[in-house]
This record gives sequence, structure tokens and C-alpha cells, in this order.
Amino acid sequence: MLLRPDILRILEEKEIKYREFTHEAVFTIGEAESLSIPGFDMSRVPKNLFLRDDKKREYYLLSIAPDEKADLKELRKRIGSRPLSFASEDDLGNLLQLEKGSVTPFGLLADSERKVTAIFSSYFQDGEIGIHPMVNTSTVFLAFTDLLSLIQEHGNKIVII
Repeated sequence: MLLRPDILRILEEKEIKYREFTHEAVFTIGEAESLSIPGFDMSRVPKNLFLRDDKKREYYLLSIAPDEKADLKELRKRIGSRPLSFASEDDLGNLLQLEKGSVTPFGLLADSERKVTAIFSSYFQDGEIGIHPMVNTSTVFLAFTDLLSLIQEHGNKIVII
């Protein structure tokens, strides 16, 4: 199981620059937005949703800007999938080793089967992204391009919408 120290070690081994902020536990994007972190742009912390298709064959981790709406019908059209809905907490734990309230793109590094496709809003393309390092009491800010490189190197598919 990947833990916060494992994520930080991976970032250091890959020589990826990051800044970490520890804080009280946050379970929703609304709670995260209420945090005041000097020097950190909280609009760069995505809303993360774990989705699946109606046949439970395809899984997706959707990361969108905090103010973006998750229109699953429109997303389905854009990625060419079957109807989408939220995946179960069991699937979240089994595939990404995560719990509800701690969904993060770093969970993709625990996806040993590379079964989950990462979908990111183009909002993050030109800058940083702030994500939980497998725990919702910390946020790590790193270059979006570095995060994409980590996920690609791990072998998960990535879609930018």
C-alpha cells in the first residue's frame, strides 16, 4: 500500500520539485477551498471523482478545476465511453488503495493493473496542481507536467479534456 512517505520518496527519487502543506483533514473540495495557505493557489487543487462505466469494465479518475461541473453525459461523449457513474468505495480501495475523501491522482501509482484512466481538465496544463499524497491532511503542489510524466511512466492512460 502506498503511503504519504512513499509518494514523497518517489518525488525525491525522480528529482521532482514540490511544495507540501500539511493541514486539517479535508473530505470535500468545499473544505479544501476554505483552507488559507499563503503562497499556494487553492484554485489549482482539483476536484477528484472516481468513475466507472455501466459494465464496470472501464474506470476513470477525473480531476477538474474546483469550479468546473462534472457533466457525466458530456464527459461520456468526449471520451467515447459507455454511460458513466460513480465507482464504489470498494473499487476505489481495491484499484487505487484510497478511501472516500482522499481521492488523488497519486492513487494511480498504486494501480498495479493500470486499469484506471486519468482524465484531467485542460485548466491545469499551464502550471501547478495541488494534490493529496495518499492522505487528506496534506497537499503537495508540483508542476502538472511532472505529474503527467509520473502517471505515464507508471503506465496509466491519460486524457486531457
